[in-house]
Amino acid sequence: MTELPAWLRQGVDAISAWQDSFAPYDAHPSGHVDPDVFKAGFEELVDRLGAANYPYFHPDYAGQMLKPPHPVAVAGYLTAMLVNPNNHADDGGAATSRMEREVVAELAAMFGLPQHLGHLTGGGTVANLEALFVARESHPGRGIAYSADAHYTHARMCHLLGLEGHPVPVDPAGRMSMPALAELLATGAVGTVVLTAGTTGLGAVDPIDEALALREKYGVRLHVDAAYGGFYTLLPDLPDARAFRAIGQCDSVVVDPHKHGLQPYGCGAVLFADPSVARYYHHDSPYTYFTESDLHLGEISLECSRPGAAAAALWLTLRVLGMDGLRGVLAANRRAAGQWSSLLAASDELTLYQEPALDIVTYFPTRDTLSAVDAATARVLTEGMNATRDPVFLSVLRMPAAAFEARGHTTLSPDADGARVLRSVLMKPESEQRVPRLHRLVTELAARH
Repeated sequence: MTELPAWLRQGVDAISAWQDSFAPYDAHPSGHVDPDVFKAGFEELVDRLGAANYPYFHPDYAGQMLKPPHPVAVAGYLTAMLVNPNNHADDGGAATSRMEREVVAELAAMFGLPQHLGHLTGGGTVANLEALFVARESHPGRGIAYSADAHYTHARMCHLLGLEGHPVPVDPAGRMSMPALAELLATGAVGTVVLTAGTTGLGAVDPIDEALALREKYGVRLHVDAAYGGFYTLLPDLPDARAFRAIGQCDSVVVDPHKHGLQPYGCGAVLFADPSVARYYHHDSPYTYFTESDLHLGEISLECSRPGAAAAALWLTLRVLGMDGLRGVLAANRRAAGQWSSLLAASDELTLYQEPALDIVTYFPTRDTLSAVDAATARVLTEGMNATRDPVFLSVLRMPAAAFEARGHTTLSPDADGARVLRSVLMKPESEQRVPRLHRLVTELAARH
């Protein structure tokens, strides 16, 4: 972060010089701010931010999918925000609309889409909503299938769109069961299958490559929710590399640059393999869309106003760091997950729940019963984050009793219908150097009582 103040100053100066190139005018007194009032308000803001937030920036925070954006992205976002472009139409975001098209093209190339139609969104939820909207329009009257471990919003979006949702059972690794999916597709009730590349709980990757044959047999659309794991397609040696390579043959894909793309919230993206789906977005807007003959971004989006600053931040990040820079971050995350997995496999106090597919590690305090596991997990979570010295920040995931048995944890007495396990999201490349420390701290917590 040491360079950020200089970069921000450079951005402020550049926008000020641009503004000074236009005719001078007097600012309206309604916008005047009393310096003392600002000082008091700003101090309260900083105090509240520091008092109530967990240290998301720190590698000892290994809880939820949270981390700060890269300073390059911050500099790009704040500089563009001083202009405050709106990428709904080209005349509202003349420069940043072009940047958005460029970064979307880079994302499409990353997935191997031969052609595409797409845009940035406020996040993965809106992006997936758009993909399911197109699915409804292209396959009217037919439902949506998604993994039982898919993000909860898929069921909610089906309800919103008036579609029947069909959760599909998962295999012991948390991936959608292809035999169960085939049985469902044979009924003819499903028009679109949502495959997840990186589930929120476990980071599991559905067998997208195997689903391609089912698409040909049953004539369904394949949509990939790669909001979390999409950028891992940059690593060719993953165990699920074939699944990632198959994304380019699917009908649509969603990815969140505000996760592994180092961007601030909110920055999601939706991409369609068939540009002709633009017809489903057609609408009349007599007060905009008049500066270009081609489609404006707002003409292929369900959202109206969208921050051009998000496009600028991602554009600058890809210009400065590039996909190679992101690849280095992802590789470090994977090494961290593998390192912790190995330590857990050799531990007496902690038990690895399942091997990580990406950078999410799940484990639990070694106990004899599910109820004891659940109680110990809750205690480790609470005591870890509340420790006055060497706090460690984790998250938890509740799994049913059958899932423990399916993963080989057969010595656990099933005296409850399920239990919580500990979950660590290693999104920050600095985690690679902190894993031994994190493992030691969690081991000490698990060994108590």
